[in-house]
Amino acid sequence: MKFGKEFTSQMVHEWEEAYMDYNYLKGVVKDISKFNKKNAPLPEVAATPKGSLKRRISMYRAFSGLQSRLSFKGSPKIENEDEEVILVSALEQEGSLGHHQTKFLMSSEKGGEYEVVFFRRLDDEFNKVLTFYQKKVGEVKAEANELSKQMDALIALRIMVDKPSIEMHSETIDDSALSPASLKSPGGSHMEAIEEVEMTGEEIEEDGSSRGKQDTPKRVRFRPAPLEILDNVRINIEPATPVSTLKNVMKNSKANSSFSKDQLRKAEEQMKKAFVEFYRKLRLLKSYRFLNVLAFSKIMKKYDKTTTRKASKSYCERIDKSDLGSSDELTRLTERVEATFIKHFVNGNRREGMKYLRPKAKRETHRVTFFLGLFSGCSIALVAAIAISIRAGHLLEHEGRGQYMENIFPLYSLFGYIVLHMLMYGANVYYWRRFRVNYPFIFGFKHGTELGYRQVFLLASGLSVLALAAALFHLDMDMDPKTRSYQPFKELIPLLLVIILLLMLFCPLNIIYRSSRFFFLRTAWHCLCAPLYKVTLPDFLLADQLTSQVPAIRSLQFYVCYYVWGNFKTRSNTCQDSSVYQVLHIIIAIIPFWSRFIQCLRRLYEEKDSMQGLNALKYFSTIVALVMRTLYDQKRGVFWKVMAASTSGITTVANTYWDLVIDWGLLQRNSKNPWLRDKLIVPHKIVYFIAIVLDVILRLVWMQLVLDFQELPHLHKKAFVAIVACLEILRRGLWNFFRLENEHLNNVGKYRASKSVPLPFNYDEDKSL
Repeated sequence: MKFGKEFTSQMVHEWEEAYMDYNYLKGVVKDISKFNKKNAPLPEVAATPKGSLKRRISMYRAFSGLQSRLSFKGSPKIENEDEEVILVSALEQEGSLGHHQTKFLMSSEKGGEYEVVFFRRLDDEFNKVLTFYQKKVGEVKAEANELSKQMDALIALRIMVDKPSIEMHSETIDDSALSPASLKSPGGSHMEAIEEVEMTGEEIEEDGSSRGKQDTPKRVRFRPAPLEILDNVRINIEPATPVSTLKNVMKNSKANSSFSKDQLRKAEEQMKKAFVEFYRKLRLLKSYRFLNVLAFSKIMKKYDKTTTRKASKSYCERIDKSDLGSSDELTRLTERVEATFIKHFVNGNRREGMKYLRPKAKRETHRVTFFLGLFSGCSIALVAAIAISIRAGHLLEHEGRGQYMENIFPLYSLFGYIVLHMLMYGANVYYWRRFRVNYPFIFGFKHGTELGYRQVFLLASGLSVLALAAALFHLDMDMDPKTRSYQPFKELIPLLLVIILLLMLFCPLNIIYRSSRFFFLRTAWHCLCAPLYKVTLPDFLLADQLTSQVPAIRSLQFYVCYYVWGNFKTRSNTCQDSSVYQVLHIIIAIIPFWSRFIQCLRRLYEEKDSMQGLNALKYFSTIVALVMRTLYDQKRGVFWKVMAASTSGITTVANTYWDLVIDWGLLQRNSKNPWLRDKLIVPHKIVYFIAIVLDVILRLVWMQLVLDFQELPHLHKKAFVAIVACLEILRRGLWNFFRLENEHLNNVGKYRASKSVPLPFNYDEDKSL
C-alpha cells in the first residue's frame, strides 16, 4: 500500500482536517517534476547494437557492500553535498509560539517559483499541525491535573470507608497499622493500604528529623493521605437505577455527610473508565504526532528525489527540535498513567491492567463468512420452498386463507420485521465503514466489541433460517392430511420460536456476541425506564428504532392474546374484539413515542436546549396522530377519519422537516453544496437528493392506511399492513445512515474523538481556598 493511502487509513477520523495535507503537497512535488522533465536537456545517447545484452553493463558496476560504503583513494567527491538549500527559522508571534517559516535560497533558478510555493504550503501545514498538537497537549495536561485531584479524593475515600479509625490529621500509629495486610478491605476488593494512603515513603521522628530505614523505631509518625480534602468534596455519581434516581430527587442532591462502600465502588468504576478513556486520548495523540512526523519526512524525501536537492535534512532537524518532534511529555504522561492504573485499580497486575488500557482488536474469522453464506443460501432455498408449497397447494384460493392470515400470519411477520431491521443495520454498518463514519465511538461501544456487517448479517440470516424453516414446517403440516391431527403442537411452533429467540437474547453465557446483546438489553431498559436514566445517544437512537417497529410490538401483544385468551387449538380468537385489547392496542403502540417524548423533556431540563422542547412537541403530535389513526381503524366514521387524516398530515410534515433539516442537516440553501450541506461524506451528491425524495415518499406511505387506499385486489389487509411496516423499516434504515453521518461530521467539526466521562468528585473551590 502506498504511503498516502496508509496515511489516510490510520488517521483519527475526527481529526482529519488537522493532519498534514499530504496529497496536496504531493501534487505540488509532481508539478515540480513535470516542469523539470519539460525543461531538462536531452542527453546524448550512444547507439546500441541491435541484439546486445541489456544487462551487460551491470558486470562492470562496483559493489559497495551490504551495509557500509567503502571509500577509495582517488574516488571523486560529490560536489555541493552540503549545499544549503533552505533556511528554516522559528518566529515568535503573539499567541503563536514556535511559528516556523522556511526561506528557499534558490528561488532565482529556473522553476524556483514552484519550489517557493511548495515550502510556503509546507510551512502552513507544519504550523497547523504544530498548533493543533500543542493545543491538545495542553488539554491532556489540564485533564491529567484534574485526574490527579480526583485520585487524591478517591484514595482519601478508600481510607475513610475501609479504615474509619484513621483520623483526619497525622498521628502516632503503629507501623503494622499501615501494613498492606491491615488496610485491605474486608472483601479484598480494594488495593493495599500503602497504595491507597500514598505515603511519602519517609519516616519522621517526633523531633521532625528524618531517619533511615535501618534504625527506624517501632512507633513513628506517618503522613497519610490528606483526608481533609473530603471536607471540600461532593460525590457526584449519576444514579445507576430508577430507585436510586428517585431517592436522589427526593434528597434534592444534597451533599453527602457520610460515605458508604457503595459510593466507593461506584466512584472507583467511574475513575476506572476515566483513566481508560484518558489513556485512549494519549494514544490517539501519540499516533497523530507519529503519523504527521512521518508524513513530513516522506514528502521531504520525495522532494529531494524529484529536485536532486538535499533539503530534507535541514527541515527534519527543525521538526525534531520542535514540540512535535522532541516533546516527550506524552511518553512520560502515558507511562505515569499506566503505572497509576496498574497500581491503584488492578492490584499491581500489569497484564490485567494493560488488557483494560489496550484492548485487543477483534479478529475477523473465515468461520463467520462461511456460516453467513450457508445461512443466506438456506434462507433463499426456504423462501423458494414456501412459494412452491403455496402454489402447489393452491393456498391462496383455499377456504381457510382468511383464517390463516388473521391468526398465523401476524405470528410469523414478527420475525420478518426483526430480520429486515437487522439487514438494514448491517448495510448501514458496511457503508459507515466504507465512508469512514466512526459509528463505534458514536454509539459508545466498548473497544473491540462492536459488530461488523458480517456478524450482523450472520445473526439476521440465522434468525431467518429458523423462522422460514418453522413457517415451512407449519405449512407442510397444514397440507398433509396425516398431520392435521397434531394441531396443538403445530399451532405452538411460532410460540416455541419466540421462546428460543428470547433465550438466545437473555443467555448469560459468553456466546452469540454476549457484550452486544447486553448492550442492547441495557439500552432498551433505559428507554423503557425513561426519564429515570440520563439520556445518552444510544438511548434515544434505539427509541427511534422502536418507533418504526410498532407493528412488531403489536405482534407481541397478539402472541399474548392468541395463546392466553384465544383458542389456538382451533385457530380462532375473539380477544381482539374486547375493549381491553383495543385500549392496550393503543397504549402499546405509543410506548416508543412516549419514551422519546420523555427523553426530550429530560434533555430540555438538563441541557436547557429549546430544540429539545420542539422535538418533544413533535413526538407528542405523533402520539396524537397514532391514537386518532387507531381509533379510526377501530370505530370508523367520518369524524374519526377527518381527525386521523388531519393529525397524521400535520405530524408527517413536521417529521419530514425534522428528518431532513435537523437530523440530516440538509436543505441548506446557502451551503457550498446547494440545498445540501457544506460537508458531505458520500462523493455523489445525487445520493442525497434521492434519499430526500425517498424519505418524503416513505413518510407518506403510512397515510394510505388512513385514506383507505389499502383495498388492493388479491391482497389481504394484514399483508398490506405488513408491507407498509416493512417500508417504514426501510425508511428508518435510510434515516440511520444520514443521521450518523451528520453526527460524525459534528464530531469532526469539534475535533471530538473521545468520550467525555463524568468524574465522581466535585471540589468546592470556595472551601478549598
